[in-house]
Order: sequence, then structure tokens, then C-alpha cells
Amino acid sequence: MARLLRAERRAVGTRRRARALTCFYQALLVLVWFRKGEDKTTLGAGCGVSRATAYRYVAEAVRVLAAQTPTLHDALRRVAADGWSHVILDGKLFDTDRLAETTVSVKGDTIDAWHSGKHRDFGANIQAVMRPDGLPIWTSEAMLGHLHDLTCAETLDITGALYWAASDLRLPTQTDSGYEGAGQGIHTPYKQPADGRRLAVDNRTYNALLRSIRCSGERGFAILTGRWRTPRHNTSSPTQMGATVRAALHLTHFEYRYLPESCEITSIPGRAGFTLLRHRILLR
Repeated sequence: MARLLRAERRAVGTRRRARALTCFYQALLVLVWFRKGEDKTTLGAGCGVSRATAYRYVAEAVRVLAAQTPTLHDALRRVAADGWSHVILDGKLFDTDRLAETTVSVKGDTIDAWHSGKHRDFGANIQAVMRPDGLPIWTSEAMLGHLHDLTCAETLDITGALYWAASDLRLPTQTDSGYEGAGQGIHTPYKQPADGRRLAVDNRTYNALLRSIRCSGERGFAILTGRWRTPRHNTSSPTQMGATVRAALHLTHFEYRYLPESCEITSIPGRAGFTLLRHRILLR
């Protein structure tokens, strides 16, 4: 991250020694924020910078990290080149603060734009594509919380990329029933008949096989929110949640590729009577 921040400072023409923190300490501050979800005011005071500077440093790092993530087509090509048989599509509502923005529903009623009736909570809907082992390979922009998963996938043209992957890369997609009617190459389970009749044996067998394959995709969001506490709840604009999740995705891939599973956060005394949390990676 320090190398990425250094390249960003060169690109924008930042003069040497014009920043309050070096690239290393800025990266340290941002990593602690991602891993622990600590208050930015406390982190900034521990590093000897103001609250506004800490916010700017975090926003800059999130933008730089999010720019490193591949496009959906590139991610699908990489999965196919690695020999995986399929991908898994799923959506998640990332929790945010209550918002006053409203919109008009399909029934003509005025509703909260970022409120999900399914989850009964405010948040941003983010779509993700996972490998069969559950590792997320791509995440989308933040969509309004009241939108359905299939609506988000069609609006962001995710379904079009998955059609292409199924036809050209022989890479089908496994999803849940929320994407029913998505199209060819995107497999969804059969729903229970509305009249209460039991599904046919073939359909029940198909659903059991599909769920056994798709269940590992539930691990994708758990990896992002388990390893990084920041995406669990966003107190800033929910439109920024997409960039935050993509930044966490890039950090996750870096850890999986280069670093061991054993990582810990330790606390040491900091300046101004605050506690500066340092991110320590134990290389074994």
C-alpha cells in the first residue's frame, strides 16, 4: 500500500515532505482502520494528525486501492484460465446509517431509497462474483438498498458479462432464487409451486445439487467482513461503500497471495496520550 500511495503522490505532483505523514505511516493508519474499524479521530491523533487529515488520508487510500481491482470481464477471464468450472453470484446489504433520501416504488408509494424491506434495515446493495472455493473475485458499485438483487445485476450489466462468460469461456454461474429469470448460463433453483404441491423428484434433486455447489459462495462476503471490520457498517455516504468493499477485496487478494494466514493487531502507547494501533504481520 505504501508503494501505491507513493505512486499516487507522484501522479498528483505532491512535493517531498509536504505531507504530515510518510507513505508508510499513512498506509499503517489505513490498514488499522480497515482491520479494526477504529475511530478516525483517534487514529489521527495517535499518528499526530488532525481529524480532517485522517479522513483525507483514508479517502485517498480507499480510492487508490479500489482502482487496483480488475474489471468483471478480466476477473472472469482469470477464473477461467485458472481452471475453475463455474462462478457464484450473490448480493449483500452492507449496513449504513439511516438516510432521509426517498424514492417512488413500483406501486407508486414514497419509500426510503436505502431501506431494504427484506432485511428491515438501511444499507447499500452490493453484488459480488465468487470462485467455487468462496474467494470473491469482483464486487460492484453500491446500489440503493431497496432494489432487488436481479434489478441490481441487470442495471450494472452483470448479467451481460455472465452471459459472455458462459458462452465464450464455458463458465456458468450459480445463484440463488433471487435471480430467477436472469437468463441462459445463470442457474437458479426451482421454486416451490404456489398451490402447495411438492416439487418433482428431478427438480428437488437439481435444487439439492445446486445448493451444494452454491453454498461455498456464502463464504465470499464472510471473508470480506470477517477479515476487515470497516465494511460491516458505514457512517459516511452509502455511495462510497462500493469503493470501500473493492479496497477490502484488493487487500484480501494480497493477503491470500503473499501473506500467511496468521496476522494480528497489537496496541502500543502512542503520542498525545492516545493509543496507536499498529498492524503487525508475522511472517513464518
